[in-house]
Amino acid sequence: MEAERLVGVSRRALAQSRGTPDIITEAWQAQALAQAIGSRLAVEGPKELRGEARGLSEIGGRSGGPLDHPAARAQVARAVQLSELVEPRATLTSLGALLGEVGMALVGVACETDEQALYWQCMEAIDAADESMDRVHGMLRCLDEQERERRRSPEGGRERDGPFGAVGRPVAPAKGRW
Repeated sequence: MEAERLVGVSRRALAQSRGTPDIITEAWQAQALAQAIGSRLAVEGPKELRGEARGLSEIGGRSGGPLDHPAARAQVARAVQLSELVEPRATLTSLGALLGEVGMALVGVACETDEQALYWQCMEAIDAADESMDRVHGMLRCLDEQERERRRSPEGGRERDGPFGAVGRPVAPAKGRW
């Protein structure tokens, strides 16, 4: 399944979660998916993203807190269905949203539980989701910078003329206009 579509499936599953076991399971699923997407980008993605992508993969791999929960252990990771990653920017944007939603859902679980073990698992999973989101945002910034570089003229930073004057430089309005 294509990565962005798989993230969408995870977001819907999290939104439909009812109760702590479902939320814990979906948090685990999201981290497994972040790990898989990070691994895929580290190997096949743009070379500028590979370092951050490796970091994302490592975070997903070490966030074992929710794995101790019986509901998570019984599940097969949705991430094994990942077959392709067509558009890195769209996938990363969706993954960032999923990780934010997971963090918020886990805060709710942590606030409602009286179990110390579950509370600390939630805290670890929140930290992992937050760190993963930082990596995702770093990759998105890198893609933005790459896009800005691509728009620059190959003539050493000189601005290029567009239909409304030089790109990147405001055009003075004609007298009497604006």
